[in-house]
Amino acid sequence: MVGLMMTVGACGSAQSATSSESDGKVELTWYYPVNVGGEITKTIESLASEYTKEHPNVTIKPVYTGDYDETRTKVQAAVKSGKLPDIVVSLSSELYIYRDMDAIQPLDDLIKSDSDGQKYVDDFYPAFMKNSQADGKTWSIPFQRSTVVLYYNKELFSKAGLDPDKPPTSWDELREYAKKLTVSGEQWGVELPSTVSTYWIYQALALQNSSDGKNIMSNDGKKAYFNTESNVEALKFMTELSEKDKVMPTGTIDWKTSPNDFINGKTAMLYQTTGNLTNIKKNAKFDFGVAFLPGNKQYATPTGGGNFYIMKGISDSHKKAAWNFIRWMTTAERAAEWSIDTGYVAPSKGAYDTTVMKKYLKSFPQAGVARDQLKYAKKELSTHNNGKVMQALNDAVQAAVTGDKTPAQALKDAQTQADEALAAYQ
Repeated sequence: MVGLMMTVGACGSAQSATSSESDGKVELTWYYPVNVGGEITKTIESLASEYTKEHPNVTIKPVYTGDYDETRTKVQAAVKSGKLPDIVVSLSSELYIYRDMDAIQPLDDLIKSDSDGQKYVDDFYPAFMKNSQADGKTWSIPFQRSTVVLYYNKELFSKAGLDPDKPPTSWDELREYAKKLTVSGEQWGVELPSTVSTYWIYQALALQNSSDGKNIMSNDGKKAYFNTESNVEALKFMTELSEKDKVMPTGTIDWKTSPNDFINGKTAMLYQTTGNLTNIKKNAKFDFGVAFLPGNKQYATPTGGGNFYIMKGISDSHKKAAWNFIRWMTTAERAAEWSIDTGYVAPSKGAYDTTVMKKYLKSFPQAGVARDQLKYAKKELSTHNNGKVMQALNDAVQAAVTGDKTPAQALKDAQTQADEALAAYQ
């Protein structure tokens, strides 16, 4: 987690419109979440300044809103108070929450107003658009997108007699490797974080264990499918890594500090977002690999990360300026640089055709793993009343890993809570 978290009060869009539009200038308030390691805020400030230099009549005001959950809470508060930001980077999976609040606007008119608007949208990877579109409309634009990947310490692999160029590809291999890599009192074989984005790691396991390709929710966001036999098996696998196999710490594993465990050699393998790739690259003092998540019945990972949203109710001048800024931020060249600077997956195919990205991938092929894994990626958990549904699953996973409930009971309770949260949408 970035140490620097600025608490900046967002000024209302109506107020900024009154003060700035009279002289032809626009100030856009941009809510930006800080949720991974590295000095991302410096990059954000640099981009905001660069945009203003190129567009002197528009000032971008970044407001750092904490992690993704805190960002959602602040957006909800802004909507209630009527003091709206103009642009928000928030989880792509928040789509139904923001729609149900009537907080965001569809972007189709803005897309149509651009001569190459549809071509621009079509260049984004289809896996990322699954959480960006609904009911035939486009509601957000992919920005800092991700998948879960496996990081592994090649030096510890060699020390344990494992081939450093052959990461585990199945659950059985993961168990086998983790046992060889675990050194009592010194290092764990693997860590699967179970705080903050608790459901995300678990969703990957559930998707990998699905025999029919079914996700853990319906595509229209009105139903959750938590309490199934295959999903219980997936949660059991997660808990047994610590309880039975003794290759992972017991209890919850902190999402925010787990990258440091990997960097400091406390764990040999780590499930984490590709958004931490650059942080690990800069700070790890050893050779490490990045690989697809080990599969079971199939390879799978949910997509993740944040999209650009434009808030409903802002003035037309702010709307147009916001769209122009989003397009500027997501050009192929800028998306490539953003991916290199942060570790996130560049969301468009064009970004990987740029000279700078091709050069980077040649020198650091690990950066291409998350992109390549997109062919196995599924839509991230996203439903109506998503906060309560997601929390039900988060609580279930944490109850299981702490031993407070069996995986079966935990998911049974989560299903009941999710059904209650979604009852109004049936």
